[in-house]
Amino acid sequence: MKVRATAYNSLRAQTDKDPNITAWGDTLKPGMKAIAISRDLLDSGLRYNMEITIEGLEGKYIVMDKMQGRWTKKIDIYMGEDVSKAREWGNKKVTIHWTPVVE
Repeated sequence: MKVRATAYNSLRAQTDKDPNITAWGDTLKPGMKAIAISRDLLDSGLRYNMEITIEGLEGKYIVMDKMQGRWTKKIDIYMGEDVSKAREWGNKKVTIHWTPVVE
């Protein structure tokens, strides 16, 4: 699936009063390969704690956070406290892959 991808950091200015706690209650730590997803992607089969791959990036990323409801078809890649790395990433279109859960 093609989505818009940005990056975020554990900073109050970018999140809320507790920038290390996700919407699902997990604690983020620099170095984790975590992403936040727009809530509409839950309807597309993405789930909490699911592993995804992002074309152009190495390894697997874990769905650990949800974005505010105003965003659609978007992921936010967690980049710890490295603001320059997040700014360098910018805002781009990427393709993500995951294995659907069979219920």
